[in-house]
Amino acid sequence: MTNFNIPSLKQLFNYFWIAISGKETEFTSGSIRKAIFMLSIPMILEMLMESIFALVDIAYVSQVSVNAVATIGLTESVITLIYALAIGLSMAATAVVARRIGEKDVQGAKEAAVQAIGLGILISILLGIFGILYAKEILALMGGEPDLIAEGYGYTKLLIGGNITIMLLFLINAIFRGAGDASIAMWTLVLSNGLNIILDPIFIFGWGPVPEYGVMGAAIATNIGRGTAVLFQLGILFFGWGKIKLALKDLVLNFKVMVNLVKVSLGGIAQFLIGTSSWVFLMRIMSEFGSEVLAGYTIAIRVMMFTLMPSWGMSNAAATLVGQNLGAKKPERAEISVWKTGKYNAYFMGLVSLVYLLFAKSIISWFNATPSVVENGALCLQIIAAGYIFYAYGMVLTQAFNGAGDTKTPTKINFFSFWMFQLPVAYTAALVLDWGATGVFIAITAAEVVLAIMAMIWFKKGNWKKVEV
Repeated sequence: MTNFNIPSLKQLFNYFWIAISGKETEFTSGSIRKAIFMLSIPMILEMLMESIFALVDIAYVSQVSVNAVATIGLTESVITLIYALAIGLSMAATAVVARRIGEKDVQGAKEAAVQAIGLGILISILLGIFGILYAKEILALMGGEPDLIAEGYGYTKLLIGGNITIMLLFLINAIFRGAGDASIAMWTLVLSNGLNIILDPIFIFGWGPVPEYGVMGAAIATNIGRGTAVLFQLGILFFGWGKIKLALKDLVLNFKVMVNLVKVSLGGIAQFLIGTSSWVFLMRIMSEFGSEVLAGYTIAIRVMMFTLMPSWGMSNAAATLVGQNLGAKKPERAEISVWKTGKYNAYFMGLVSLVYLLFAKSIISWFNATPSVVENGALCLQIIAAGYIFYAYGMVLTQAFNGAGDTKTPTKINFFSFWMFQLPVAYTAALVLDWGATGVFIAITAAEVVLAIMAMIWFKKGNWKKVEV
């Protein structure tokens, strides 16, 4: 690898181009800083595209009605349960594929990829049927008022019904990342979210022969964008230029590999079910304070995703580096990679927190000028941004455990931080002490601080280095 000490502006541009073009695929030797850069750049851009779409989506929907924004908030709090399954399987796919690539076992990586995709398809079909049949009941269960349900159930039905696009998009991109093909995952989301941004106003407001669908139009655009990207992913897997290239003969069941994937993914699924079910309960508490407070909270979360997604991208780089370096029998290099990634992530999140603390009201008012929406959204941004540096380390360390295939440790950390700490504090502060929405915001930040501290302590013990996948 080329030396990465004090790169010039020209070198940085060259490295940037190499990173997004996917020309660098060796991450188990040479400069660790360069390896972090080469993996992080496409992963950050990938997640940035996701967060840009989230902001554009909420900006369009905000023009429909407050109920439409609240519908998205309630639906996505349920959709996160699907994300939990998708991300849990994705963690297993990334860990196993990265480990096999580190061991130079490309055939083993291909087998893991096929079994992961098969599992994802089966799960998404079952969830999709449930979403199509019970969309109204789901919104009612989440505390949606009758007029909100009448306006928004079509969005819920289409988004959950079409969850196979979410599942496969997550899963196949995780396979690409595990193989070190982060640039392919990035270009997939560029396609997906680029289409979403173009199609959103067409289906939401109507254009030419396309009727006005309102909030349901956002779900139509999302399914088309993600579905197109999945077809692109499959094209790359079968006919493309990535490290993993499948043929028809590879499409066979391998129960040993599948059981191994399920075993690794169970911890990941449980881990994210804990986090996302906690999020569902928080949204249920927030619904007690009315649609305007809920809309402010939803907009604030979308805005935060703009910065949390790139930070998550950097964390994904740590997962790939850990998996590949453990496969190459270089545990110390894996550990150094994690601490360096955490430091760079903290720098980034620290700067972002200053922007949110200073300009929260202006940022929220870009999306909705209703005073109550702005007030609650801004307060949410400011309180949660106060803990952003802890978020930075917490995300990187959690993904490092997952990249090693040690999904049990983050599950335990999440269980304590979210269920044993966050939910009781949020309920007590918001409803018993009557702090309202502020109590929920404080509970979210405090839980992330607890999570980061626990993750640091357990990571230093080093047991993750001994996990076999």
